[in-house]
Amino acid sequence: MNKFSDMSTFVTVVEAASFSEAARRLGTTKSIVSERVQQLEKRLGCALLERGRPLRMTQAGVVFYESASRVLEDVERAEESVQEVQSSLRGTFRLAVPMAFMTRHLAPILSRFAALHPDLCLDVEAQDRVVSLQDGQYDMAIRMGELSDSSLVGRTITVNRHVICASPAYLEQRGTPDHPCDLAHHDGLIYYNREPNGMWSLPIDGKRQSFRIGTRMRTDSGHLLLEGTRAGLGLAILPTFLAAEPILAGELVPVLQAYSPSGGQISAVYRKTVRTPPKIHVLIEFLAEQVGHPAHWDANLVSAGLINGSLAV
Repeated sequence: MNKFSDMSTFVTVVEAASFSEAARRLGTTKSIVSERVQQLEKRLGCALLERGRPLRMTQAGVVFYESASRVLEDVERAEESVQEVQSSLRGTFRLAVPMAFMTRHLAPILSRFAALHPDLCLDVEAQDRVVSLQDGQYDMAIRMGELSDSSLVGRTITVNRHVICASPAYLEQRGTPDHPCDLAHHDGLIYYNREPNGMWSLPIDGKRQSFRIGTRMRTDSGHLLLEGTRAGLGLAILPTFLAAEPILAGELVPVLQAYSPSGGQISAVYRKTVRTPPKIHVLIEFLAEQVGHPAHWDANLVSAGLINGSLAV
């Protein structure tokens, strides 16, 4: 006698509204399903089903079905909770991350995370294009800027602050702009994932306006943008997670700080599911703790007096 099997079979029959369909769902025969239900009715001493077309529950069947469904749900949750604890520390965790953020900051953080969870295999792909999470190829992605895909869950890790900057040598030779209108007389390094038309969109009195700047270099690489700026090729809009160390070292100088564009947020995104895998929650909390809010690179710049203290986006 298997009370759990009989109970599960009865619930399946009710939900399938057919002995034949219940047998198909359970991977057994119609005769075995019928026998289990009969055993259950015999043990309970009452009929649970009115055989006929359509199949109906008796009053006793309704009461038993409601109670049995709750029991089965509790058992399923108990099993899932154990599986989730195990899966949070083992298996493959597939991530898509931005190349520039990976090299400067994520690589050491993810390495420390992997060391804490030796049974978890991190499978990380670094690239600057936005990848789709809907095909199931990735468990989670790190994204920069404003999130637009409402079908994904987004968790903010920190502000993605941006600054306009140039090398001291460039500013000595070409002068320091005082207003975005001055950009027309300067060379610029263009990040064409953000500025495909070669125009800079900057906030003026709370509204975004476009400004033309001379194109000295165009690239989709944050690293090339940084190195070109350090080499004195022109002005560039750089995220502070890239620019903080060169600014602190005196290799770059922030300019036009009152007109710095918003970079949105650095966020973790993942697909909506009934139960989010714990490994996703664990990694997001670890990233937020390691990065800080405000991010430690922004806090260092503010404490050194090199950028203003407002960290709003």
